[in-house]
Amino acid sequence: MLEIKHLVKKYGKFTAVDDLNLSIPESSIFGFVGPNGAGKTTTMKIMSGLLKATSGSVMIDDVDVTKNPKALKERIGYMPDFFGVYDDLKVSEYMDFYAGTYYIPYEQREALIDNLLEIVDLSHKKDSYVDNLSRGMKQRLCLARSLIHDPKVLILDEPASGLDPRARVEMKEVLKQLQTMGKTIMISSHILPELAEMCTEVGIIDKGHIVVQGSVQEIMKQMTKTRRIQIRPLENMDILLKLLEEQPFVENIVENTFDVEFSFQQTDKELASLLKQIVLADIDVLYFREKEGNLEEIFMQVTGGEQK
Repeated sequence: MLEIKHLVKKYGKFTAVDDLNLSIPESSIFGFVGPNGAGKTTTMKIMSGLLKATSGSVMIDDVDVTKNPKALKERIGYMPDFFGVYDDLKVSEYMDFYAGTYYIPYEQREALIDNLLEIVDLSHKKDSYVDNLSRGMKQRLCLARSLIHDPKVLILDEPASGLDPRARVEMKEVLKQLQTMGKTIMISSHILPELAEMCTEVGIIDKGHIVVQGSVQEIMKQMTKTRRIQIRPLENMDILLKLLEEQPFVENIVENTFDVEFSFQQTDKELASLLKQIVLADIDVLYFREKEGNLEEIFMQVTGGEQK
């Protein structure tokens, strides 16, 4: 759906984006992660038409939007990390202004604005002044504005920046709703745990290159063949530990307060066989699961531990 091919951006002798290639499936939420100066914002600004690429292409539905301004404007909605200042404008007036920039007929605007404000839960603020909104409300209003022309792709640069926990949860719920509506969403963020929870895929950029892409679990499997398994027995912890110690493919056993965690390097079939042995040993199991990957650990590993 969205393909970035051989994208390059140079500033004199400095190369900010270096032959970047990226594929984002339709109706997905894609997390774009990287250290400061890695090329995230530069890439997003090129995709949004705010910067001109030195070379390469950004394809949406097989249309190169970097060479077609009209197609770019129709297909992409951009939400910057800084909202801006709008003195003496009401929320409805703010939305109406942007509807005009996209040549939306005047008679259609009121219903459209009402619908978008309902999506971002700001209907009750329609007649409020923008300056009086909280930071979280301003972010949601900016998101509503980026939807005014019904774009296929949303590019969101740090949408949760500066938000309190409640506002971040509200923003996350809105984005998931937009995904169900068929929007393809690209998010840049430094809040890695929430990004891992929300995104269907992530891509880590470093020094202008995509160094790894996929779901968090897929990336973990690419980087290591070792899986971390967690088991919580109802009782008989000592019997479970003894059984695990006897297994040739079980390593690094750690007994926690309520469960046991260990490394396992074999296939799903061998893992199922292990579970069968545990059940046959009359050990009641409350859960038997693979430990989820940690996006922060992946980030630190593939970027050499640089600061985000």
